[in-house]
Amino acid sequence: MNAISKRLDEMTLVERTNLLETVADALEASAAEAETLGDARFVTNSTCLAATIRGMCGDLALRDFPAAELLLEQGMLLVYQFSNRKGARPYLN
Repeated sequence: MNAISKRLDEMTLVERTNLLETVADALEASAAEAETLGDARFVTNSTCLAATIRGMCGDLALRDFPAAELLLEQGMLLVYQFSNRKGARPYLN
């Protein structure tokens, strides 16, 4: 994965939507695993963040890009932190 990164405002609508959905999917998958591990707080946090990110899919207005970027950063960080726990599987490869 040596492609040059793009900012949200440089992506097409399809690329932005795919990115948002990928991060939301990863959050939901790690929430499902956290539920089996008994981590209710992580389940709640990641499920709510995934729902918020999914709500931004589609026609994301230019003024919403900073908020979307922050939510994506937080979502990826949450998945990364969970995947580094002992016994957890990584979801963003």
